[in-house]
Amino acid sequence: MAKPFDGAISTFFENNAPEDIRAAIANSDGKNPIDPDYPYAKRLKRADYETALAALQIELVKFQSWVKNTGQRIVIVFEGRDAAGKGGTIKRFRENLNPRNARVVALSKPTDREAGELYFQRYIKHLPTAGEIVFFDRSWYNRGVVEHVFEFCTPDQREQWFKQVPAFEDMLVNDGISLTKLWLNVGRASQLQRFLARESDPLKQWKLSWIDVEGLNRWDAYTAAIGETLDKTHTDTAPWTVVRTDDKRRARINAIRHVLTQYSYDGRDNAALGAVDPKIAGSPEIWHA
Repeated sequence: MAKPFDGAISTFFENNAPEDIRAAIANSDGKNPIDPDYPYAKRLKRADYETALAALQIELVKFQSWVKNTGQRIVIVFEGRDAAGKGGTIKRFRENLNPRNARVVALSKPTDREAGELYFQRYIKHLPTAGEIVFFDRSWYNRGVVEHVFEFCTPDQREQWFKQVPAFEDMLVNDGISLTKLWLNVGRASQLQRFLARESDPLKQWKLSWIDVEGLNRWDAYTAAIGETLDKTHTDTAPWTVVRTDDKRRARINAIRHVLTQYSYDGRDNAALGAVDPKIAGSPEIWHA
């Protein structure tokens, strides 16, 4: 079966990937984390993962009931490099929730009309009403990273955006919207390994885009853009939480725990929630480290 983009990801791996990245992937068993800076050598055991996730699913259902009954408006932003695990993590948040009150917003390229609007305008349209949870699978933070790296916006547009973001998020929070921002971070070897797996899997090839292919050569540009974005948009009102995702199991559990522990919802079971692992989820210092 033909590989997407004429096998460009495999070609990058064979000819252009840094030697240490190729070696890490070649020596990997395909299961355990391969980033040498990741704090755990082994991924979380499946039994431990499934036990924790089952308990958290019950807590999420309680949380949604509380949100609906009290008229809360919840926004959870998921950002991160491609293949960082945004979609899979959102899926674990939503799999037992009522979709009528818990929806995903994953916007495509702006239309010509949207390109001429206030930058935040097309996102404002999708904010939650009372009793609703909205998961943004990418968000207004496209301008800080992807648009900048691929020159889809000018430097002046990006600087203006940096000035507007804190005020925009202050406005949301001051109006009563609860905003959580999660930056899912994946190591370079893990990202490339996941791309290679997608390239070979006909059921996952749809996840790949030309930006994924082109982005392989722009790792350093992405890194610089991410660092600047986190620094300039991490505020007291709307802080970032970085989640390390080289082990998807640990990432999903700790992302859910982080969100739920922020709320005193009815019937909250602290024992079932467990504690957030500070090695996996925490402030942007985790990313900079």
